[in-house]
Formats: sequence, structure tokens, C-alpha cells
Amino acid sequence: MASDQITLSEALSMAIGGMVGGGIFAVLGVVAVEAGTATWIAFVASGVVAICAGYSALRLNARSEGQLNPIAYIEQFTGSTTLAGMTGWTFITGYVGTMSLYAYSFGGYFTELIGADAVAGLPLQPVITLLVIVVFVGLNLGGAHASGRTENILVGLKVLILLVFGFGGLYYGFQRGLISSGLEDLQVSTLLAASIGFVAFEGWELLLFDQENIENPQETITKAIYGSIVFVTALYVIVAVVTTNLVSTEVIQRNAETALAVAAEPFLGQFGFVLISIAALFSTGSALNATLFSASRLTRMLVADDLLPSQLRGVDDDPTRPLLVLGVLTALLSGLGGLDGISSFASLSFITIFGGFSLLAFLERTSFVSALIPAIGCLGAIATIVGLLYNLVTTEPEVFVAVVGISIAAVAMELLYFDREPILAEARNVKQRL
Repeated sequence: MASDQITLSEALSMAIGGMVGGGIFAVLGVVAVEAGTATWIAFVASGVVAICAGYSALRLNARSEGQLNPIAYIEQFTGSTTLAGMTGWTFITGYVGTMSLYAYSFGGYFTELIGADAVAGLPLQPVITLLVIVVFVGLNLGGAHASGRTENILVGLKVLILLVFGFGGLYYGFQRGLISSGLEDLQVSTLLAASIGFVAFEGWELLLFDQENIENPQETITKAIYGSIVFVTALYVIVAVVTTNLVSTEVIQRNAETALAVAAEPFLGQFGFVLISIAALFSTGSALNATLFSASRLTRMLVADDLLPSQLRGVDDDPTRPLLVLGVLTALLSGLGGLDGISSFASLSFITIFGGFSLLAFLERTSFVSALIPAIGCLGAIATIVGLLYNLVTTEPEVFVAVVGISIAAVAMELLYFDREPILAEARNVKQRL
């Protein structure tokens, strides 16, 4: 029934909630350390790449046969099951990265809020990080997830708190002459910072996986994707301007995990710190829950299409195995690296996917306009990947090695899985000859 389908307002809430959910609370401090008061420009750069990818995905979606998801129409346009499957795996690894980021940030805000670093001699943050993953895996095993109307309310509250923070901070800053354009901090490092924070623009693509449940899908999804990316970019700009102008880079560097809450203190006092910290706990927790739910659905779909091992398939589409595997991978990644490493890995995954959308749309171009925007998105994605890796090499070589190592291992596993038949056939031939 039409009343059961997702409306435009609900689609906007899903896309905005997917992006704002936990990303800005988690990565703002990391980007601000690199870009200073030009952080807002870094988010604009990421927003441009994201909207070009959104345009490209919508072009491919409109030209696909039927209401397909991104993985299916990649196979349709390229004729390659391997490429489609590798895209699906990259989506999964990207979602694992974002869930690790949300869980890690949840732990950071929680420990700062209660003012304790350890309990019974154990460091508190990793304990809380692991605990929140276990809790939400358990909730999803029980079938708990938000309805469309509930999501409208939840996203509205998160956005309202950020708007209060943003406009309140702007008023306070302008009254005291603290707000600058940020152009004095604009340099190459600004664009490098854009790559680290790119994960904050992940989430709108989830609409493309749920088209059969959306009212007037082509029109609704188009308006929701464009509207959400533009709105979120503007919101990030306001939040970034306030944070980087009211708090020094040195303070942000010491409090990168909770930069947003620290920035609320100058004009809202301790109440502001507590308010933003609670909002961050709520946002990162709900984002973790929603992403876990979506990732488990995607995992089951990939298993059904033989794009993931059949061992992940549960009885009667039972989500237990996918949820447990996703939970374990999320816990491992959150325990292996700090905020920089996790955010870099997650950003790299989604830059690759969104750049792939733009490249494929460019190859399928039909006019100058349909070629120009994907070309900008593709070149922007390439520049972002190069910037991300360069930044890691020059500032955090250990993180670079970890991120590249995990990425190479993931690609190797993908190739081995999708080329397993020729490999097994060759192994059987060798065995027979022996």
C-alpha cells in the first residue's frame, strides 16, 4: 500500500540522518587539526565530490532496467559480475569502517562526559567501544530498528541541536569579533583534510538500496539525494566555522574526539559541553544501529547473489551470522587503530565507491552536461584519494601502512573469491598431473 511506502520527507530524513548520524561528531576534530579555520572549505570540497557522485548514481539509476541497486546496475553497465561483487565488498568494508568510527567516538564522548579514563585498572574507552558494539548487535538480533516516522523525529532532534550550536556559536563569535573567513588558513593541507572527513558524506546512497519501498522512487530519490547533500554541506560549514573559530587548533588537537562538545563551552558553558556530548552519544549510537541494520541486509543480499560466501547464509534468511560477523569485524577495526586510522580507512572506501559511480556515469555519458559533472566527481575522487594517502604518508606513516595493508588484504580476498573457480580448476589440474 502507498501509505506503507517511504515518502519524500522520510527519504530526506534517512539520507540526512545517514550522513549527520555520527560523522560530524566523529571526524570534525580530525579535519580541523589539519585545516584550521579553513575546515569549512574542506567540507565544501567533499560536498562537491559527493554531489557529483550523487548525480552520477542517479544518472545510472535512471538508465538502468527496473529498480536496481548500485551493485546490480554496475553489473548491468559493465557486464562484470566480479566488478559488481567487489563493489559490494567495498560497501561492506566501508560500513564496517563507519561503524568502527561511530563506536570509537561513542567511547570517547562517554569517557569525557563522565570524566573517567579507567575503571578497575582498565582503560574505559575501548571497553565502552566494545560494549556499545555488543549492545547494538544484540538489538539487531532482536529485530529492533526505527520506523520512518521515528527516524524523522530522531534526525530532527539531532539537526536541531547542531543548528542551535551553529547559529548560537555564530552569534556569540560575531558579537566578539572572533569569526574569520578562514582564507588565511587555505592551503594544500585544507584539501588533504577534505579527504579525511569524506566519510561524513556517506549515507545518502542507502536510498538506492531500498527503492522498492519508496513512493515514486525516481522523483523522490532524486530530490532526497540532492536536497540532503546540499543541506548537510551547509550544516557542516556552519558547525566547522563555529568550532574552529571559538577553539584554538591546539585545544582541538588535544580533544579531537570531542571537539564539538569542547567548542560549545565558550558560549553555552558546561551545559553546552554536556548537551553536545549527549547528542553525540545519541547520534553515534543510532548511526551505529542503523548502519549495522543496513549492512546486514546488504550482506544477506550479496550472499543470495553468490557475491559472498554461502557460509554467511542463515536459515530462512536469519540475520544472525551476518550480524555477528559484522560485529566482530567492527570490534577488531575499532581496536586496531585510533580515530585517524579508522576515519581514513572508512573515507578511502567510500571515496573509491563514489569515484566509481562518477567514472561509470562518465563512460555512459550522452551529452556535455552528463559528462562534465561525472568528470568533476571522478577527478575529485582521484585527487581526494591521493591527498588522503599523501597526508597519511607525511604525517602518520604507521596509519598509512595499516590502512593500505587492510585495503590490499581486502582486495586480495575479493579477487581470490571471485576468481576461485579458475584457481580451483588449475589446482585440480596440478593435482592430477602429480
